[in-house]
Amino acid sequence: MKIKVLLADDEKEFIDTLSQRLELRDFAVTTVYSGESAIAMAEKIDFDVIILDVLMPEITGIDALKEIKIHPPLTPVILLTGEATVENAIQGMKLGAFDFLMKPADTDRLVEKINQANTLKHEHDERIRQAEIENILKTRGW
Repeated sequence: MKIKVLLADDEKEFIDTLSQRLELRDFAVTTVYSGESAIAMAEKIDFDVIILDVLMPEITGIDALKEIKIHPPLTPVILLTGEATVENAIQGMKLGAFDFLMKPADTDRLVEKINQANTLKHEHDERIRQAEIENILKTRGW
């Protein structure tokens, strides 16, 4: 099954090119061009990994991260940032981002981070399932 990735960046040409590169590597990619759209998509679709540009107009990647971490909180978020916004990326890490990469992101490095984030998400999902099973067995006295 393909890893579902949401890409959000207001630089349309950059994100469209990155999307094509990821699709060639067998990812299922959805692109949006604003933080607001990223939040809306994250509420509708259970993505495996979300990639946000830190500097977007209106709703920044940091603000979008805060909202996305509410619904669904376990989806890993990778931040993309230019040199001038490293402080924002560090703030994003404190708010729960999985990692951050400098723009322009090396595609192979980004693929590596997406795979790591996806593995982490599925490990979390499995621990939750196991806890739910244990809870059901416990409440039924098995």
